[in-house]
Amino acid sequence: MSAFQRDAVQVFRFVRCSFDAATGVARLVYAFDDGAELVETISIPGAPFVLDAARAAAIERALRLLHLIAGVSYYKAAVPREIRIDGYTIDADTADLLGSIYENGLGEFAYRNGIDLRGRIRFPSHDVDKDCHPWRDDVESGPSRPAIPGRAFGTAADADRASAERGAEALTAIGGGKDSLVAIEALRAVGVEQTVAWIGSSPLIAACAARTGLPTLNIGRQIAPALFEFNRQGAYNGHIPVTAINSAILVLAAVLHGSDQVVFANERSASYGSQILDADGKVLAQVNHQWSKGWAFERDFGAYVHAHIAADLHYYSLLRPLSELAVARLFARSDRYDTHFSSCNRNFHILGERPANRWCGQCPKCHFVFLALAPFMPKPRLMGIFGRNLLDEPALAAGFDALIEYRDHKPFECVGEGREARAAFAALAQRPAWREDALIKRFAREIAPQLGAIPSLDALLSPHAEHHIPAALWDRLHAHFGA
Repeated sequence: MSAFQRDAVQVFRFVRCSFDAATGVARLVYAFDDGAELVETISIPGAPFVLDAARAAAIERALRLLHLIAGVSYYKAAVPREIRIDGYTIDADTADLLGSIYENGLGEFAYRNGIDLRGRIRFPSHDVDKDCHPWRDDVESGPSRPAIPGRAFGTAADADRASAERGAEALTAIGGGKDSLVAIEALRAVGVEQTVAWIGSSPLIAACAARTGLPTLNIGRQIAPALFEFNRQGAYNGHIPVTAINSAILVLAAVLHGSDQVVFANERSASYGSQILDADGKVLAQVNHQWSKGWAFERDFGAYVHAHIAADLHYYSLLRPLSELAVARLFARSDRYDTHFSSCNRNFHILGERPANRWCGQCPKCHFVFLALAPFMPKPRLMGIFGRNLLDEPALAAGFDALIEYRDHKPFECVGEGREARAAFAALAQRPAWREDALIKRFAREIAPQLGAIPSLDALLSPHAEHHIPAALWDRLHAHFGA
């Protein structure tokens, strides 16, 4: 293979995609210019799949959406100005959605690499551009939409009624952290049948999934090996919207397996980015590390799935109405997963070192989860989970300062809002079990007087109205979340 020269690349190509019903393997093929093909494979258990013409058409729609979204992993290596789709065409709605996912989902990548993506990413569409986005409109007032074969539902209201009649069948994403486990247990509590699904070969996620006692679906994803060689040769590298890719994979799996819901566990804090300030405190940029976990992505992607993939397939986050602190409170109700879960991202690196234990204790995720759980969990239990008291280690002060947005911006990580971290610190400063710990004492004496008003925990625990949860399900969940 010739050396990869990122600055010489002119075109990124979506070459073709295919799905083999006999094996359950999808092949997603990409290329730069006229170079060698980059082939990614997605392996969905359950083959062979028997597909009639209508279901095969639905699979093709879902497959193309996955092909287009997963391409972000490769496009970022050179970010060329021309994008070409060789094997099929897309409409303006699809191009618009993809442009949003690539530009916003690569926001942190662009910031760290000094690249301006505004106006750079243009997907070629083959119909007349529209002044509105019908896939963002109220799903009950839009045009008729394709339904998953065998389900003759034309609107979201029809789908809700039919789902209630036959019982819900959720494909629930599990990531090994507290959020997905809270979502899984909430669905269990209100009687929703579910299969827990994850992508990749993480032993930690597999152990958490087994601990649920529910049916499981472990989907394989093999990234084209050449991408790692490109990285060694100077390709652009950095954070991508992984949740967008995983969402598209689970939509494909849901259509194949007949699930009527794809459920994630992204809380409302995910919509809040990092405020990048200059020396005078002026906002230079807002960069959201977890944009594809946020409300804007959920809203647009879910509406697109309704309009273009299957009218009765619901995509939503079960925890969207909740803050990170509210999720932590729910998790603390049970110790079922104390010895299984981890939110430390070092457990999930594709390459590189992983912690000897489930928590490294050094990263922003470890710091935030410890802090968020502390107000709701007995101290010995929390220290048993982490193996140490992170709030009594002065060397970790800078990491916790970033969480409260004190002299630093919110970390580029999937952590809660600064006001949540400040509220947790303030609450712990009032509790005898915690107030003598080094970082709690420092917060109370040195930092809190400089912050002004700090919200109470209670003020951040109430559910918000902005979410995409089906109404009938939300009526049952609301009581569970508020208990």
